Amino acid sequence: MGSLTVLLQLTLLVSFAILIFQANGQGLKVGFYPYKWPNLEPVIKDVIYKVISEDRTLAPPLQRMHFHDCFIRGCEGSFLLESPTKQAEKDAFPNLTLRGFQILDKVKLAVEKACSGDVSSADIMGPFWEVETGRKDGKVSILNEALTGLIPPSANISTLKKGFADRGLNMKDLVVLSGSHTIGISHCSSFSNRLYNFTGKNDADPTLDSEYAAKLKQKCKPGDQNSIVEMDPGSFKTFDVSYFTLVAKRRGLFESDAALLNDGETKAYLKFQALNKGPTFFKDFGESMVKMGRIGVITGEGGEIRKVCTKVN
Repeated sequence: MGSLTVLLQLTLLVSFAILIFQANGQGLKVGFYPYKWPNLEPVIKDVIYKVISEDRTLAPPLQRMHFHDCFIRGCEGSFLLESPTKQAEKDAFPNLTLRGFQILDKVKLAVEKACSGDVSSADIMGPFWEVETGRKDGKVSILNEALTGLIPPSANISTLKKGFADRGLNMKDLVVLSGSHTIGISHCSSFSNRLYNFTGKNDADPTLDSEYAAKLKQKCKPGDQNSIVEMDPGSFKTFDVSYFTLVAKRRGLFESDAALLNDGETKAYLKFQALNKGPTFFKDFGESMVKMGRIGVITGEGGEIRKVCTKVN
């Protein structure tokens, strides 16, 4: 596969759509803007393409941003707001490693030039896939909500199932969206507990493949908080189904990855993708991303359309 093809694939993926969906969701719809602003999506696509062509490692952070936004207060851009006292969602510990905000600033600037005052920051989180749009921006962003509401990488299967069910997502969505770990990196601090102090007795997680654990220990020494590793070794820049194969072999990086093997329904879907090399994964991923994009959206007369993504009007 040529570099241009890979780049285009990544660009489409970080735009949060693989297929064309026509269903409405809570006032959202495909084609919310094009009638009034037919050049909107090309403008967004151009900015994203230029950014990703310069640094392909920025694709996973954009995807992660969408998840972190939607799981707290819904998909209404509240995680973009800044607080002078550092008490917004952006300031919560799980969000401190988010990166790529400058990309959204570039997109917002280009959008304001093309169609000033009409397109929300919440909608540019899902650029040029033909996804449902029509969101308004939220006005509230609270650090503690992100601190306690985001599902941590140490989550067990019960926490994962409840967290997704509370947001209207099913077990298939849980496994499908976990598949986004096929691209990107992680800091050692997110999983070092599995290597050195799993039960509080200076032990390792017995469910983690020993050979894989040994390789991780070479990269993450005790107490190391800042070093990084690939979430999908050898394939972390390519959106594919290798994540499922790794998890099935007990080589999922996070406890939340390994937890997918502890439930019959999630394990069955995971192993199906691993054994069949993901014939339906891309379609399923697109569908689950659209469902996630409907969580807690503000439409109609609610919310606002921010002039600047980091500040309420």
